[in-house]
Amino acid sequence: MLLGAIADDFTGATDLCSMLVRGGMRTVQLIGLPHPDDPVPDADAVVVALKSRTAPVRQAVDESLAALAWLRAAGCRQFFFKYCSTFDSTDAGNIGPVADALIGALGCGFALACPAFPANARSVYQGYLFVGGTLLNESGMEHHPLTPMTDANLVRVLSRQSRAKVGLVDLRTVAAGAHAIRARLADLATEGNGAAITDAVFDRDLEAVGTAALERRVSIGASGLGLGLARGLIALGAATAIGATEAMGAPVGGRVACLAGSCSQATLAQIERAERAMPVLRLDPDGLVCGPQEAQRALAWASEHLERGPILLASSAAPDRVAAVQARHGRASTGHAIEQAMATIAAGLIERGAHRLVIAGGETAGAAVDRLAIPAFLVGPEIAAGVPVLRTIGAKPIEMVLALKSGNFGGPDFFMDALRLMQ
Repeated sequence: MLLGAIADDFTGATDLCSMLVRGGMRTVQLIGLPHPDDPVPDADAVVVALKSRTAPVRQAVDESLAALAWLRAAGCRQFFFKYCSTFDSTDAGNIGPVADALIGALGCGFALACPAFPANARSVYQGYLFVGGTLLNESGMEHHPLTPMTDANLVRVLSRQSRAKVGLVDLRTVAAGAHAIRARLADLATEGNGAAITDAVFDRDLEAVGTAALERRVSIGASGLGLGLARGLIALGAATAIGATEAMGAPVGGRVACLAGSCSQATLAQIERAERAMPVLRLDPDGLVCGPQEAQRALAWASEHLERGPILLASSAAPDRVAAVQARHGRASTGHAIEQAMATIAAGLIERGAHRLVIAGGETAGAAVDRLAIPAFLVGPEIAAGVPVLRTIGAKPIEMVLALKSGNFGGPDFFMDALRLMQ
């Protein structure tokens, strides 16, 4: 195993796996903490998918350190902590505390941090994170129900979360190549910094950053940096490049359903577009929080429609509606209740023969995969940048094909694009 990664949510893990496969690495995604006696997959890269992004800080740190220990015992020497390309976090964490803990456990003293993902319009310039041409804090992410991002300056954001001093590797240095990046990182470490936000605007920037990062035991960032790491390992001859995974096996068949829990602008637009192609049930978020009746209504509706073709059930709602529900029930309680209700719906869909599922939203996907007790995925071709087709491994007797999408990912026709590839 060349690269061991720890992802802070399930869709983020699949996003990273997609980039590693694109970069030429044989990749397996593990769901949750592996048991110490679990066999090590035959792969160039293994990604451990946690659900720690919005967990209590102590829990996030402990689970991340346990994943690190398993990867080290499996023989891995290069590590990567993957978080969202919109740096989803609060001033309490969890990006900074987890990064501090991993750096401390490895005794390396310093980590490069790069959340840029140009393929999905996430770029970092002078330490500021842009979504397209818009600053992060003006992109809609300031309204995120769990991790509202109100500051685009990532040096400031990470400094508030971390015990370490945080520096910057600017775009001029990145454009000069891996050697210049290494020199700048060495200077920052000498000056007492424990991390450095690294600019990147183009894919070629990520390749230089990824190559430079390989000189250090751990790096932290979004899946774009994973692509840079993969290409760096291939260029160094540490791995032999392969094409996109084709060993997905025979078609799974069965009914098809989509679930949407993300309240991102992208997912809301995708739901609206999907209404032209399939039946869509818009769920009542308040009803999902208050009791089981709304989930029961959803499954009764699904039973009526599944035989006729794909369906979509969505708890996603506009920011003002979400805020109103949170005001009545509390932010944390609302998020947890809706996630669990959507997981109940996912399990009910499987019972009704839907063995192909598309799930939009990191927290929704995490809750659903937990409920379905899926241990691992084989990573297949990309539906959209950062969103691969996944085939379950070890989930006998039912084999499933899934797509787990971060809220902001995918084009307007994402749901239809996914269904075309999920055979």
